[in-house]
Amino acid sequence: MAAFTRQLLRWYRESGRKDLPWQQDPSRYRVWISEIMLQQTQVATVTPYYLRFMESFPDIETLANASSDDVLHHWSGLGYYARARNLHCAAQLIRDEHGGVFPGSFEETIELPGIGRSTAGAILALARNKRFPILDGNVKRVLARYYAVEGWPGKTSVARTLWALADELTPKDDVAVYTQAIMDLGATVCTRSKPRCDSCPLAEGCTACRLDAVDEYPGRKEAKEKPLKATNMLLAHIDGVVYLERRPANGIWGGLWSLPEFDTEKDIDGWCQRELNAQAAQTDHWSTMRHSFTHYDLDIQPIAVRLSAQSSTVQDCEDRIWYEIGSPLPGGVAAPVNKLLQSLRDV
Repeated sequence: MAAFTRQLLRWYRESGRKDLPWQQDPSRYRVWISEIMLQQTQVATVTPYYLRFMESFPDIETLANASSDDVLHHWSGLGYYARARNLHCAAQLIRDEHGGVFPGSFEETIELPGIGRSTAGAILALARNKRFPILDGNVKRVLARYYAVEGWPGKTSVARTLWALADELTPKDDVAVYTQAIMDLGATVCTRSKPRCDSCPLAEGCTACRLDAVDEYPGRKEAKEKPLKATNMLLAHIDGVVYLERRPANGIWGGLWSLPEFDTEKDIDGWCQRELNAQAAQTDHWSTMRHSFTHYDLDIQPIAVRLSAQSSTVQDCEDRIWYEIGSPLPGGVAAPVNKLLQSLRDV
């Protein structure tokens, strides 16, 4: 066994995290949910979401039979909502094509929506102790620093090198322990900023540490200025209710309940008359709020329109509702929309 692996296992047994909720009874289902939630999201953020999710959806059948609104509601605020849609879709495939049992092979697991090579390997390693390497963001950072692997890990040639190292270092035995250990090391010691090299069990053999160049690894993608987009969000309200509509399944905030958006404010009055059969009695412009996505920033101009006393002819349906302000949300709602709804409650 390589010194890297031996030292890492010793460190984990002495200092690793062993009380995370998904480590208790680590079935393939429980590990799968945790691995999807942990993609691009830290443990501290994920933990309360995971506990609520597992309480409501304790098994594959319950998740598969749930409504998309219910699933997205449990995901609200966690971001990257395609993960939730893929989870729901995968659960239905497992129910319909695998008899409700999570697949036990790598080939079947990686075919499920939202599961790539590293996630499939992590599920089978952590839940079944099967020998599969993983290469999530934490592992990439540990290996890139230890071996001083040049270049951005998203580049094919760099990823190929890191995968080869990950495979070489994964032991034949104690696979589940090793997998959790290397993820833990990256999450708690070999962190992106201010790594605790003085507490690292691998510091002695780490090339980046020896060269005093830890901050240079892993290599970063060439920085590009994120574009700035803008939209107007309409809070059309009357007598304690506000109009919401479901976004298309694909795209940003897919399938979530949201406020109508407009490129220009001049479209709003006509839309209210046409779609809601109501006049704008009072219009208020709230402070612009900025929301950041991975690839761009979005400036949201909230426009609160109190409608005239005329009753709207729009009836609640699958994709359009009148939401009672302050009541439980109808389903998944993006964080900035939820913030605006809370502000409307306080008006």
